[in-house]
Amino acid sequence: MSDQHCIIVGGSHAAAQVVATLLANHWPGQITLVSADSYLPYHRPPLSKTYLAGDKTIEQLLIRPAAFYDKPNLEVLLNTRVTRIERAARRVHLDNHSDLPYSKLVLTTGAQVRRIATPGHNLPGVFYLRDVTDVDHIREHLPQARSAVIVGGGYIGLETAAALRTLGLEVTVLEALPRVLQRVTTEELSAFYTRVHEEEGVRVRTGVCLTAINGGRGVQSVTLDTGEEIPTDLVIVGIGVTPDTDLAEEAGLAVDNGVVVDEYARTSDPDILAAGDCTNHYNPLYARRLRLESVQNASDQGKVAANTVCGKLEPYNALPWFWSDQYDVKLQIAGLSQGYDRVIVRGSTTQGRSFAAFYLQGERLLAVDAVNRAKEFMFCRKALSEGLRVNPEVLADDTAGIQEAFL
Repeated sequence: MSDQHCIIVGGSHAAAQVVATLLANHWPGQITLVSADSYLPYHRPPLSKTYLAGDKTIEQLLIRPAAFYDKPNLEVLLNTRVTRIERAARRVHLDNHSDLPYSKLVLTTGAQVRRIATPGHNLPGVFYLRDVTDVDHIREHLPQARSAVIVGGGYIGLETAAALRTLGLEVTVLEALPRVLQRVTTEELSAFYTRVHEEEGVRVRTGVCLTAINGGRGVQSVTLDTGEEIPTDLVIVGIGVTPDTDLAEEAGLAVDNGVVVDEYARTSDPDILAAGDCTNHYNPLYARRLRLESVQNASDQGKVAANTVCGKLEPYNALPWFWSDQYDVKLQIAGLSQGYDRVIVRGSTTQGRSFAAFYLQGERLLAVDAVNRAKEFMFCRKALSEGLRVNPEVLADDTAGIQEAFL
């Protein structure tokens, strides 16, 4: 074994991919994964869905089984946090008062939840949802709970609402903006999800703000800026995340809404790379810099970072895609809709639970939101990646084959 040492900071999807790609490339040196989490890297999307509902165990969520990490040149340090990067000496300092040398360092620190400072925010029964421990605490509270208030009408908030409603709780979603999902999608999709949740018995309140969480030994109610008080047994806050860039900033790396990386996942220090939710990268398909919060991005960029460590320069140029599962509704998103000037809907957003919304800029397809429409999603992923032109009239015709809409 050589004296090379690659340290990966964080236990995210990106971290798991970096390890896998280094091993696949037969990296000749030592690999050390340092994670503050108590578990090996695991799938996070199911946390607000099947894991919260109790349908999956943590072992079933592991990205790769424990045996995968049993390699002679691989060490995993769980419950361990990197506290400082000493770039000049090429060392990282750990919270157990030890330090490790590195030849290459990969930051896969992900993101951290936005927290509230509302009066009562620290009462028992107020939760966030970012990792397994968060969900475990929520699940411990569920046997005594009959109702829940979800603060935030984004995907995490709505997925959590769906899981809790399926478990039989009375659920109220509070969103400060005029509509749910307003930051990420069009009015049609927002209206669709409001309808679906109301059909399932969820109370959706938009244009309202939380002013207080009330209770003694635990949560009893919340107060809105309208003066209304809503009784509840628990509050789950899902108002977004921010990139975890503290280590990078303290080390003097370039940071701008994420750790700034080039197309090979290199930071402003060529011996330090970064991948996943914590990064700000250039996407050639959309000709602009992005920070994405998605499993796809974390995995694809993690592979690029590991290849760079191994001396294989393969630029990142993946098409972003996402998904969300709520009740019997599977939403699959391909591409990024920012900058669209019209939306073409194939199917109905006001009846049933199956349609596809296509976002166009002129006649250029930017993205698709496919609701229970796997064929449209898969074909549009291909079309977006290949830059195919679109025929809007055929695209809107639900009787025509989706493949006929592209030139």
